[in-house]
Amino acid sequence: MMPSLRGLTWWLLACLLLSQVWAQRRREPLTPNEIDLLRDAAQEPEARMKLFVQFARTRLTSLDTMRADPKATDRAQQTHDLLQDFLDIYDELNDNIDTFVDRKADLRKPLKLVIEADNEFQAKLRALKQSVEATPNEVQTYQFLLGNALDAVDAGSQDHRQLLAEQEEAAKHKKK
Repeated sequence: MMPSLRGLTWWLLACLLLSQVWAQRRREPLTPNEIDLLRDAAQEPEARMKLFVQFARTRLTSLDTMRADPKATDRAQQTHDLLQDFLDIYDELNDNIDTFVDRKADLRKPLKLVIEADNEFQAKLRALKQSVEATPNEVQTYQFLLGNALDAVDAGSQDHRQLLAEQEEAAKHKKK
């Protein structure tokens, strides 16, 4: 019985170490301050959507700033990381919209803000895709992620417009 207990102990220790390594590799796209702001706006769809838009915009602005800096080092990895953070935040924005829709919240006003931001995000991501004047190795580091971000924003924009139309139609029928 001792060998099996020892083997189980080693197996549990290995699992614990692997989980720690995996947890360290997963980056948190939001700062502690941003998390606190979101927590404070947990029940307010408009405030929450504004925050997510602001955070996503900040990541794209940081990306533009970093790429314009001639002294930037490891530009490919930084581009990858900022695109990943943007995509994670944008996905969280969409998850929050779905949650508020499930709660039957009126999202007409916040959706207008989100749709406006979608247009801005699409333009910035397309400009990045067109202006990439890097070595093929650098582009390979984030090309797939850039495509995913463009696809996510394109699909999100379409979904947001459709949801806004549905909510406006429902609001018309409520008034009658």
